[in-house]
Amino acid sequence: MNEQYKTMVVGASLKPYRYSHRAVRILKLNDYEVIPLGLSEGEIDGIKILNGEPEISDIHTVSMYLNADHQPPLYDYILELNPKRIIFNPGAENSELYKMASEKGILCDNACTLVLLSTGQYEEMKV
Repeated sequence: MNEQYKTMVVGASLKPYRYSHRAVRILKLNDYEVIPLGLSEGEIDGIKILNGEPEISDIHTVSMYLNADHQPPLYDYILELNPKRIIFNPGAENSELYKMASEKGILCDNACTLVLLSTGQYEEMKV
Protein backbone atom coordinates (compact mmCIF):
# COMPACT_ATOMS: atom_id res chain seq x y z
CA MET A 1 0.00 0.00 0.00
CA ASN A 2 1.27 3.44 -0.94
CA GLU A 3 1.16 5.25 2.40
CA GLN A 4 3.30 8.10 1.05
CA TYR A 5 0.24 9.51 -0.75
CA LYS A 6 -2.35 8.80 1.97
CA THR A 7 -5.47 10.54 0.67
CA MET A 8 -8.58 11.76 2.43
CA VAL A 9 -11.61 12.01 0.13
CA VAL A 10 -13.85 14.71 1.61
CA GLY A 11 -17.47 14.34 0.58
CA ALA A 12 -17.29 10.58 0.10
CA SER A 13 -20.64 9.15 -0.98
CA LEU A 14 -22.20 5.71 -0.75
CA LYS A 15 -23.76 6.27 -4.18
CA PRO A 16 -21.68 4.40 -6.80
CA TYR A 17 -22.44 6.93 -9.53
CA ARG A 18 -20.89 9.81 -7.54
CA TYR A 19 -17.34 10.81 -8.45
CA SER A 20 -16.25 10.81 -4.81
CA HIS A 21 -17.29 7.15 -4.56
CA ARG A 22 -15.37 6.35 -7.73
CA ALA A 23 -12.31 8.20 -6.42
CA VAL A 24 -12.23 6.08 -3.25
CA ARG A 25 -12.52 2.90 -5.32
CA ILE A 26 -9.86 3.91 -7.87
CA LEU A 27 -7.44 5.08 -5.18
CA LYS A 28 -7.84 1.72 -3.43
CA LEU A 29 -7.43 -0.17 -6.72
CA ASN A 30 -4.21 1.74 -7.33
CA ASP A 31 -2.97 0.72 -3.87
CA TYR A 32 -3.21 4.14 -2.22
CA GLU A 33 -4.20 4.39 1.42
CA VAL A 34 -7.55 6.19 1.29
CA ILE A 35 -9.66 7.69 4.06
CA PRO A 36 -13.25 8.47 2.98
CA LEU A 37 -14.89 11.27 4.97
CA GLY A 38 -18.60 11.78 4.45
CA LEU A 39 -21.98 12.35 6.06
CA SER A 40 -23.37 8.84 5.63
CA GLU A 41 -22.27 5.83 7.60
CA GLY A 42 -21.25 2.86 5.53
CA GLU A 43 -18.44 1.42 3.47
CA ILE A 44 -16.96 1.74 0.03
CA ASP A 45 -15.25 -1.48 -1.06
CA GLY A 46 -14.70 -2.46 2.57
CA ILE A 47 -13.37 0.95 3.64
CA LYS A 48 -15.43 2.58 6.37
CA ILE A 49 -16.64 6.10 5.65
CA LEU A 50 -15.62 8.27 8.58
CA ASN A 51 -17.84 11.05 9.88
CA GLY A 52 -17.18 14.29 11.73
CA GLU A 53 -13.58 15.29 12.36
CA PRO A 54 -11.69 12.07 13.10
CA GLU A 55 -8.12 12.21 14.35
CA ILE A 56 -6.04 11.22 11.34
CA SER A 57 -2.34 11.81 10.85
CA ASP A 58 0.04 11.88 7.92
CA ILE A 59 -2.49 12.92 5.28
CA HIS A 60 -0.64 13.74 2.09
CA THR A 61 -3.59 14.74 -0.08
CA VAL A 62 -7.09 16.00 0.60
CA SER A 63 -9.28 15.33 -2.42
CA MET A 64 -12.21 17.70 -2.03
CA TYR A 65 -15.59 16.73 -3.48
CA LEU A 66 -17.74 18.81 -1.14
CA ASN A 67 -19.36 21.89 -2.65
CA ALA A 68 -17.72 25.17 -1.53
CA ASP A 69 -20.91 26.23 0.28
CA HIS A 70 -20.52 23.25 2.63
CA GLN A 71 -16.77 23.52 3.23
CA PRO A 72 -16.46 26.40 5.81
CA PRO A 73 -17.23 24.24 8.88
CA LEU A 74 -14.29 22.01 7.84
CA TYR A 75 -11.71 24.74 7.16
CA ASP A 76 -9.94 24.47 10.53
CA TYR A 77 -10.05 20.67 10.48
CA ILE A 78 -8.58 20.41 6.98
CA LEU A 79 -5.88 22.96 7.71
CA GLU A 80 -4.99 21.21 10.98
CA LEU A 81 -4.50 17.96 9.05
CA ASN A 82 -1.65 19.87 7.39
CA PRO A 83 -1.79 17.96 4.11
CA LYS A 84 0.87 18.53 1.49
CA ARG A 85 -1.83 19.29 -1.11
CA ILE A 86 -5.54 19.83 -1.62
CA ILE A 87 -7.15 18.87 -4.91
CA PHE A 88 -10.37 20.81 -5.53
CA ASN A 89 -12.32 18.55 -7.88
CA PRO A 90 -14.83 20.04 -10.35
CA GLY A 91 -17.72 21.53 -8.40
CA ALA A 92 -15.65 21.82 -5.22
CA GLU A 93 -13.49 24.79 -6.23
CA ASN A 94 -13.13 27.26 -3.37
CA SER A 95 -10.94 30.35 -3.68
CA GLU A 96 -11.23 31.14 0.05
CA LEU A 97 -9.93 27.78 1.27
CA TYR A 98 -7.43 27.72 -1.62
CA LYS A 99 -5.95 31.00 -0.38
CA MET A 100 -5.95 29.97 3.29
CA ALA A 101 -4.22 26.68 2.53
CA SER A 102 -1.71 28.24 0.13
CA GLU A 103 -0.71 30.74 2.83
CA LYS A 104 0.11 27.76 5.06
CA GLY A 105 2.35 26.28 2.35
CA ILE A 106 -0.16 23.67 1.20
CA LEU A 107 -0.14 23.09 -2.56
CA CYS A 108 -3.63 23.62 -4.01
CA ASP A 109 -4.92 22.76 -7.43
CA ASN A 110 -8.27 22.86 -9.19
CA ALA A 111 -8.01 19.46 -10.83
CA CYS A 112 -9.73 16.10 -11.04
CA THR A 113 -8.42 13.24 -8.94
CA LEU A 114 -9.88 10.68 -11.35
CA VAL A 115 -8.16 12.28 -14.34
CA LEU A 116 -4.86 12.59 -12.47
CA LEU A 117 -5.03 8.89 -11.59
CA SER A 118 -6.04 7.74 -15.07
CA THR A 119 -3.26 9.73 -16.75
CA GLY A 120 -0.53 8.75 -14.29
CA GLN A 121 -0.17 12.30 -13.01
CA TYR A 122 -1.42 11.77 -9.45
CA GLU A 123 2.08 11.54 -8.03
CA GLU A 124 3.55 14.05 -10.50
CA MET A 125 1.91 17.13 -8.99
CA LYS A 126 4.78 19.10 -7.52
CA VAL A 127 4.61 18.98 -3.74
